[in-house]
Formats: sequence, C-alpha cells, structure tokens
Amino acid sequence: MQRVLVLGAGRVAAPLVKYLLDHSISVTLADDDYKRALILIDGHPLGRAAHVNVTDEALLNQLVGNHDLVVSLLPYLFHAEVAKVCLKNLKNLVTTSYVKPEMENLDAAARKAGVLFLNEIGLDPGIDHMSAMRIIHQVESAGGIIIEFNSFCGALPAPEAVNNPFGYRFSWNPKGVLLAGNSEARYLYNGNEVVIASENLFKNKLTIDFPEIGKLEVYPNRDSVSYIDIYGLKDVQSMMRGTLRYPGWCEALDAMKRLNLFSDRKEDFSGLSFGEMTARVAGVSETGYLKEILSEKLNVPVESTPIKALEWLGLLSPMLLSRGFESPFEIVSDLMLERMELLPDERDMVVMKHLFKVVYPGGKRKSIECRLLDFGVPAGDTSIARTVALPAAIACRLILDGKINLTGVQRPVSAEIYNPVLDELAVLGIALSEDYRDDM
Repeated sequence: MQRVLVLGAGRVAAPLVKYLLDHSISVTLADDDYKRALILIDGHPLGRAAHVNVTDEALLNQLVGNHDLVVSLLPYLFHAEVAKVCLKNLKNLVTTSYVKPEMENLDAAARKAGVLFLNEIGLDPGIDHMSAMRIIHQVESAGGIIIEFNSFCGALPAPEAVNNPFGYRFSWNPKGVLLAGNSEARYLYNGNEVVIASENLFKNKLTIDFPEIGKLEVYPNRDSVSYIDIYGLKDVQSMMRGTLRYPGWCEALDAMKRLNLFSDRKEDFSGLSFGEMTARVAGVSETGYLKEILSEKLNVPVESTPIKALEWLGLLSPMLLSRGFESPFEIVSDLMLERMELLPDERDMVVMKHLFKVVYPGGKRKSIECRLLDFGVPAGDTSIARTVALPAAIACRLILDGKINLTGVQRPVSAEIYNPVLDELAVLGIALSEDYRDDM
C-alpha cells in the first residue's frame, strides 16, 4: 500500500488528507499538536496521527524512511531541512510554498539521487502557474508571442461576509498575509523593470472589474520578474503578479505601515493601552484626540477608511494591552486575527485573473483572459484550503502512480504536471474559464 507522510495539520491540511484517504492511500499526519492531527484523521482506517518535532532529526528521519512520499505543509522555513532528510532517504517531497534559495540549492543533489522535490503546487503559487502555462504553451504552439502578462489572485471573504473597513477576513495564516505586505515588489512594465519599496507597496494599487464580484484592488506581489524565465516569456514587455483585495484594504494597510504598526522592533509596552501603544509607535502624543492627531499625521479626513479601520480594530482604544516586551507587528497581527477571523458558518472565496496580450503570425493580436472564482462551504472546507491542498494532493497521487517522472527541484510548469492536475481540479469543481478577444 502506498504511504504518505503529511507534516503539518494546519488550516489547509484537511482536504489533502481526505483526498489521499479517499484514494486508498495510507496517510500519517504528523504535527506538534497531536490532538489536531487526530481530529483531521477522524478515525479513518488508513490514517494515523503522530506527534512530531521537526527539529528532532532522528524522529523525522524515521518517519520519512517509513513512507513512500512526504508532503510538507509546515512553515516554509522548515522545507529545506525536510528536503535534506528526504534526500537522505531517497523520498519524493511535495510542498505548496515558493522555492527559496535553500531549496533551489538542493536541485543538483536531488537530480543525482533521482528524487523529485515538487514545490509551488498550491493556489498562489500553484494553480496560477499551471493555468498560465497551459495558455502560454497553447499560444506558442500556434506561433504566437506573449507581449504582456498580468496575473492577479486573492483569497477573500465572500461578499456577504465582509463586515469591516478592511474588507477582509482571515481564512489562512494572518502572519503570512501581513508579512507578504512587508516585502518589496518587482515587475516589468513596457520593457522597464520597476521596483517598489516595501513602504510604498500599497500606494501602487490598480483597480480591476471581476465578473460577479465587482471592483477589486490589486497591489504587486513580490518578485514578478523572476517568473519571466520560469515561464519562458522571452518576448514579454510587461509582466506583473498581483494580489487582489476589496477596496479599502490597500489604503488601510498603507496607513498602518506609515504609523509603524507593522514594525518588528520589540519594545516594552507594559501597562499601556492600545491607543497609547499606537501613539508611541506612530511618534505622536496620546491624548483624547488621537483620531484627529492621526488623521492630521496621515493627511486624511477623520472619517476616512484608514481612521475608521484603526478605530474598528481597537487600536485607538483605552483598553489595556496585557502585553509586555513585544513588537507592534505581533500585537497588531494577533488583534487582527481576533477581530477578523472568518467564522465557521461563513464563506470565503478565491479569485484569480490572468490577462494576456498576444501577437500571432501576420500581426493579428488577441487578448486572453483566464478566470477562477471559487467559494468555500459554510461549516465545511474553505476555498483557500481546497485550492491550496487539492493540487498538492492530486500531484501526490500522480507521483505515486508513476505519472510524474521528473527529478530535482521543480515547479508545476510542465504539461506532465499541469494538464492532469488542472483536469482533475475541474472535475472536483475548481475550474477556470477562458475568454479570447480580437484586439484592434
């Protein structure tokens, strides 16, 4: 019987575990929270829960050695160490995370050992790569060249679940959402590389219309330029990967960054209220007129979205922090999760849009738009969990069945991976639509 070790029983693990068990694949779900793993296994005869500390190399080596394939749903910092243990045991590895240099450095050794480390096989990254590459290869097979490619994706609350000035509810790791917003961004526009510093990230927003949802904002997502080579887009003149949000998010997050509320510098906030902490890190005096002082500092009206967001979140409140030596980032992200977590009976959604500009032989031009809109199930799996976990789960089965025969550190950009994964996702109800339009 085929045996898979899944490391990590977090927010996206459940659909992956269920898929593998439903396909008669034995699953060991290992986590430092044994009870959480036990709940997700749900008494299935082919499943078992295990306690693991991934820094315990001997235990990890034993677990990896007893399975045919490993899935790491751990924080990305652990993936390279897990990969080294997989390399030692000649086991294939699947992750849904971006390829970091520490993982890339294992490529030659993995190829020599004949093992596959398949990364970025989730949603973003994952479904975005696969759906884009299928169109890119179709265009190339028809002799066309892609001169512009923009790819936008977001995990959001469904419209009826939006109830705050941020226009956002957390359905996955809030630290990850906010850390991504602390990164700089790099993209290509009209042949020129554009670099956006972290402090300006939310100032560089676009607005798009998404059918069935309406207007959404887009801000640049980290390093888009590196994907030009990964996608093989040698003729592209403009390329940007972006994150989708409801209107209000970018303005509110930009204000919070300007007030140093996402700083990772630790201070002693003992005995302070939330309002006093906000005033201190923002560099203003805390008085009974904190709203007015901050609106003046930000140069926005008192009734603007950023001030409403700060007030709604409780960052202007006289309530005591109950925190000591801590960073504003940790305090604010914990508060956001407390106030903004998606409730079990609410729906989230995933929205994705690719926009291509293509030139075919003879000079004919087309615009291609590819869209995904998927909703979670109230009191069931979230959309973000399904769209991250199911591509990885399908890839696991394909690897175990010998239908993916690549080695080394890989992303899902080859037809050998993306065609069967996208086809099965469509059967499971996660399907993309494509529209082609002639350009003048």
